[in-house]
Amino acid sequence: MLRSVLAAPLLCLALAGCSSMSNLLDGDSNTTTSAAQVRTDSDGQALTPEMIAADQTDPVATLYNRGLADLQTGSYKSAAKNFAEVERQYPYSKWATKSIIMQAYAFYQRNSYDDSVNAANRYITLHPGGKDAPYAYYLVALSNYEQIKDVQRDQSATRKALEAMEEVQRRFPESPYAVDAGQRAQLARDHLAAKEMDVGRYYLKNGSYLAGINRFKTVVTDYQTTAQVPEALYRLAEGYMALGVTSEAQTAAAVLGHNFPSSQWYKDAYTLVSSDGQAPLENQESWISRAFRSLNPLEPL
Repeated sequence: MLRSVLAAPLLCLALAGCSSMSNLLDGDSNTTTSAAQVRTDSDGQALTPEMIAADQTDPVATLYNRGLADLQTGSYKSAAKNFAEVERQYPYSKWATKSIIMQAYAFYQRNSYDDSVNAANRYITLHPGGKDAPYAYYLVALSNYEQIKDVQRDQSATRKALEAMEEVQRRFPESPYAVDAGQRAQLARDHLAAKEMDVGRYYLKNGSYLAGINRFKTVVTDYQTTAQVPEALYRLAEGYMALGVTSEAQTAAAVLGHNFPSSQWYKDAYTLVSSDGQAPLENQESWISRAFRSLNPLEPL
């Protein structure tokens, strides 16, 4: 489902999808380090594990390279089986270690996300300092990310994806996956904020103003870098006006105008709070003001 979401214009982010690996086994069969055509994102960052063929003098080579060839033709189920056999038959070979991450990749390519996560986590457990550890963490994050559902449904996968993407950034900031993980994390945050907005609007529409305000408060405090914030501030003004808490409604409108002066939401909020002769006026002691000042170290709390 998320392969369509990743094409969202918000970040113009290209999905790490099933692109061609036509040069997977360049050269003759004796080449030790045949290079793959690496799948990349829109900025050319590598989004695949390193594709290196086994040396044909090694007994494991035929089996391992068969798995690589399966990847080349898109036979991901067969690839996973061949890599699993490498691990089973040659458990002490360096190719057995590599085969774990290759299984995770093959499972991911065929949308078997739980299997991909299990294989990637197995690699992390057995080889926490391994060369492919950054990619293993990244595959866990991707597999959760691509299970994100629309905002009307449960968002547990979104939360898992966000945590996993943030972990990639935190653990491997210099890896080829950090930038992409950061972009996807931001998309996940926006998705979670959109869920809060969806529920909040429902409460507001049905007259449960405090319940709606609490949802919009979550957006303003926890997801302040997302595109949902201008509307959240407007909805706060709307909810507080409905409750007769004019000072908070004015503050929400004033903060909206200060941070998003050209937003249509500010124009609507200005009209809303001015309907009884009032105007946007910020109360510096309001939680709304404190929430925004906390992001700006130049402004005293």
